[in-house]
Amino acid sequence: MNWKKLTDSTQIEEIKELSNSKPVLIFKHSTRCSVSSMSLDRLLRNWKTEDDEKVVPYFLDLIAFRNLSDQIEVTFGVAHESPQVLIIRNGKAIYDNSHFGISYPEIMAQL
Repeated sequence: MNWKKLTDSTQIEEIKELSNSKPVLIFKHSTRCSVSSMSLDRLLRNWKTEDDEKVVPYFLDLIAFRNLSDQIEVTFGVAHESPQVLIIRNGKAIYDNSHFGISYPEIMAQL
């Protein structure tokens, strides 16, 4: 998986713009949470190289950049959870799920 690290608030506007031409996936991960680690592992085990052609994946480390999660919540109208995955298309969150609801097949079905 070819993650782009989400580390700066200006990237949220970039994500909105980029999502007009290609869906964007945001994975919010807490390095202190075993559920988050399991959800991330399940996603990574299923990810295929060709999936990078369907969606641009962004990774948000919630411990280091919690304020960005707050900005994502305001920008896309999706309440913060951890772990959490969002799919952004045409500047809007079209899908979100969290915890054990994070499912590779379900994510791919949204693309």
